Amino acid sequence: MAFEFTDSQMDGGSVMRAVMALSGGMDSTGLLMRLLADGYTVSCLSYNYGQKHSIELERAKANIAYLASNGIEVKHMIADLSSAMGIFHSALTTDGYDVPEGHYEEQQMKQTVVPNRNAIFASILYGYALSVALCEETDVVIALGVHSGDHAIYPDCRPEFYEAIAHAFAVGNWDSEKVSFHLPYIDGDKEVILRDAENALSTLNLDFDTVFANTNTSYNPDLQGRASGRSGADVERILAFHAIGRKDPVTYVDSWESVLANALQVEQEMRK
Repeated sequence: MAFEFTDSQMDGGSVMRAVMALSGGMDSTGLLMRLLADGYTVSCLSYNYGQKHSIELERAKANIAYLASNGIEVKHMIADLSSAMGIFHSALTTDGYDVPEGHYEEQQMKQTVVPNRNAIFASILYGYALSVALCEETDVVIALGVHSGDHAIYPDCRPEFYEAIAHAFAVGNWDSEKVSFHLPYIDGDKEVILRDAENALSTLNLDFDTVFANTNTSYNPDLQGRASGRSGADVERILAFHAIGRKDPVTYVDSWESVLANALQVEQEMRK
């Protein structure tokens, strides 16, 4: 299965329709900006699954408000899955377990896997997308910001996972031809996402720093919501901003110079 828009979705309908998962992180936020720049009417679902870094939900709401203040209306809902997914074990959700620090591809980062998380998220999104398709009599794309940087540790971010789950959903539903997955960054990384976001935000005439200040990538922010700069997700984000020649606008516990130096050192050690 190819994760592309069909010709009819791009050219045939008066309204291009998308639903997406908006975590409040930089990947899904960048994707939202791309969809809006391309002219899509977008509805976003965020998930409260008991994550320790729930500040990301507040950041998602902040960006939705920023868009509204600039005349761009995006429907945003938060699904509370905390009671159901609270029975799953992960360093991201289970009390008494610290989030590991280091490079994203280190084996210890497997502690941050939440069992079956993306299957659950995708299932809910699919049901919602199909409901929108039927109610609005239009084709709908399910857009997700998964990327190649996630592949090493998170099996449910890999292309073969989405090929399999898309097939299962199509087999298990009527009218499934109205819904398709769109994974534009599946072969890219965080640097690709940021560069694409720069272009999308220029098209939308929105401020890059404001948008990305309203995101959280850190798995272990402090009580004030400041990013640690030390988790694998932090390191990957810091390196992406460095690669495009920008200072990350989010607030870190330490200075930008300090977290960048740490990220570069972690990257160097991984290459040995």
